[in-house]
Amino acid sequence: MAEIIQNDGTWTFDGDAVRIVPGRDKGVGLLRRTLGEVSVPLAALAGASYEPGRKSGRLRLRLREGADPLLQVTGGKLDDSSDPYTLTVETKAAGVAEYFVDEVRNALLLDQVPTGPVDRYLLPGPALPMTVGAGDGTASFDGRTVRLEWTWHTDEVKTGSGPAVLALEELHAVEWQPARGLVDGHLRFVSSPNAPRVPAGRDPHAVELNGFKKDPLMALLASAVVVRMPHPNAAAPELAPAPGAKALEAAAAPAAEDHDVLLRRLRELGELHRSGILTDEEFTLAKQAVLKRL
Repeated sequence: MAEIIQNDGTWTFDGDAVRIVPGRDKGVGLLRRTLGEVSVPLAALAGASYEPGRKSGRLRLRLREGADPLLQVTGGKLDDSSDPYTLTVETKAAGVAEYFVDEVRNALLLDQVPTGPVDRYLLPGPALPMTVGAGDGTASFDGRTVRLEWTWHTDEVKTGSGPAVLALEELHAVEWQPARGLVDGHLRFVSSPNAPRVPAGRDPHAVELNGFKKDPLMALLASAVVVRMPHPNAAAPELAPAPGAKALEAAAAPAAEDHDVLLRRLRELGELHRSGILTDEEFTLAKQAVLKRL
């Protein structure tokens, strides 16, 4: 087990997951404080690193592409104060941070966790219902419907049509862009890939963000919506084989794999069995087929 406690937060790794608890330091952003405790399973991790600095360093977790809906929405545009996977580390604790990195890396190697993209979200996103007010509007989401309401300074093009209400199944994409300098950002709900794009200040399906304190919370709300939409890396339903049948077919394939590949297949079969995708009988048959080739 590895643990590092800093004013910025506390990270604990038990071999199966990294538990992240934000601190109360003034440098902890509103997004991290609102999100609260996060548990990142080992399967969602691609790596860890420590970046030393003159006054303080940065401990960072790198997640696999598509594992976290928040990172899917923000696309690397969160600053360190808002990023839940960055921890500010005092220089005197550099050794602890480096030990933490080694423990995570060793666990990833021992469990042979792939570093590539995933086809489903491995983190659940924030709790619902959720309401955030920022920029020229307030966005709410209850798990089924997005509702956008406008403030007194919203453009009349948007206020004239009243609140916008969008069902989850109507959405094609969700975009979050932070304000940069004099350029406003936005949270936009896209109903069609061919929908015309107008400035967020005049788009009734977008909230214009002006670079103030609560803007990152709109990214948090966006992640709550995105995690309930189809995953961008998921196979098309009509082309995806049944997981149980795929596992049995792989187990019965000719023995061309090396020892490590077969061990990994055993672990995958165990995960499918524990999750209920494979029945007891299917798991036993598939396991026996793999063991014969070891």
